[in-house]
Amino acid sequence: MSRRSLSLAATMALVLLGIASRSASADDNGWVTLFDGQSLAGWTQKNGTATYRVEDGTIVGTTSEGSPNSFLCTDKDYGDFELMFEVKVDDRLNSGVQIRSRSVAEYQDGRVHGPQVEIAVGGMAGRIYGESLDTGWLSDEGDAVAQAAFKPGAWNHYRVRAVGRTIETWVNGVPTAVLVDDKTNMSCGFIGLQVHGIGAGEGPYEVRWRNIRVRELAGK
Repeated sequence: MSRRSLSLAATMALVLLGIASRSASADDNGWVTLFDGQSLAGWTQKNGTATYRVEDGTIVGTTSEGSPNSFLCTDKDYGDFELMFEVKVDDRLNSGVQIRSRSVAEYQDGRVHGPQVEIAVGGMAGRIYGESLDTGWLSDEGDAVAQAAFKPGAWNHYRVRAVGRTIETWVNGVPTAVLVDDKTNMSCGFIGLQVHGIGAGEGPYEVRWRNIRVRELAGK
């Protein structure tokens, strides 16, 4: 091969490498992995005595008898964002994921509070609840399709999008809630993985999360 041919081949290789690099960056599109599959780095537990561990690339939360609700919370706060994760929960356990939530001493001695995306069998999955607030349910009950989106005993894919006061959720690709939040006045806060409290003589039950990713949407 001539020197000219070698030079042309090298140039083309660099061009293709540049295109591939740009494509990888575009495919990533700002998504950040919140769980590395090996440790709980970047997370801190708040409230309760439930246990959290890493097992087979998943975060496993296990109930503690007599404990109030427990939360494994991101060390970073998020305002406008899109969140995706997969979750699998024991049928008898009610769980959820906090968004834009807080834990401050002046509010019930640090009790976690804020919007929660419901994880449970029975037709409520994907609805938004006011955890430790006096609001009750923040979003309306979905239609029959939305109520049937969650699959008991299986891994379920969640997508949450929060921009301004609007919060939208999907479970396994099915739209489950659209909320214009005019009650909580919470526009920024941590993401928290809930293990619901249980009474004496119950459990233990488990909930598992994996593939937890977030994309911040500031200015979008």
